[in-house]
Amino acid sequence: MPIWVQALLWGAVAGGALVLGSGIAWLWSVPPKIVGTVMAFGAGVLISALAFELVDEAVEGGGLLPTVIGFLAGALIFVGSNILLSRAGAKHRKRSGQQQPSEKEEPGSGTAIAVGALIDGIPESVVLGLGLITAGTVSPAMLAAVIISNVPEGLSSTAGMKKAGRGPTYVFGIWIAIAILCGAASLLGYAALENAPAELVAFITAIAAGGILAMLADTMIPEAFEEHHNLTGFTAAVGFLTAFTIHHTGG
Repeated sequence: MPIWVQALLWGAVAGGALVLGSGIAWLWSVPPKIVGTVMAFGAGVLISALAFELVDEAVEGGGLLPTVIGFLAGALIFVGSNILLSRAGAKHRKRSGQQQPSEKEEPGSGTAIAVGALIDGIPESVVLGLGLITAGTVSPAMLAAVIISNVPEGLSSTAGMKKAGRGPTYVFGIWIAIAILCGAASLLGYAALENAPAELVAFITAIAAGGILAMLADTMIPEAFEEHHNLTGFTAAVGFLTAFTIHHTGG
């Protein structure tokens, strides 16, 4: 199978995990504590993956300076975007409770939530495509991290959307579109940088890593802690060790 097809496929699979989580939340009422547990586990998995699969490999491939600059740029880009989206009504887009505003309560919040969900998902997909450049194959640890974290993201966010009165056309339209765009982002990450200098690949990889870490701190971890409380840290630690183990045994 051509590598560019693999990039498209794996990005779509990772994005499809959002649709899976959304479908679970739409069909069944998942207890908030379970949502928080899975969210904390997914956060730990992603932290491990971005440390060992992204930042460390970016330094090895392109050097420390491009990695540091890219990481800080990614964090700033996400935080700046998140501030703007929060003002437009997307602050609680990952929350499963009653925090999300309805369109009637805050006009334009639906669009902001959709854009926010897209911004959350794109960096993860881009790095899947970049992995095909640096390693020639998708990292099992990174792929597992993205899928494991995307299911609770879609689940929690959809639960909140449902409680805010948003219909199935809106909800599934968002997640299916994002799954498709995740595939496109992975393909773009591979195709645009296939012959790029190692320093540039490291810089772009670090941008994605910085954005992912900022996303975890701003959206996933607060939801996990709110519902899971005292066991959030331990569950995140288990998730971290799970991804770390995958990295050393299958990565």
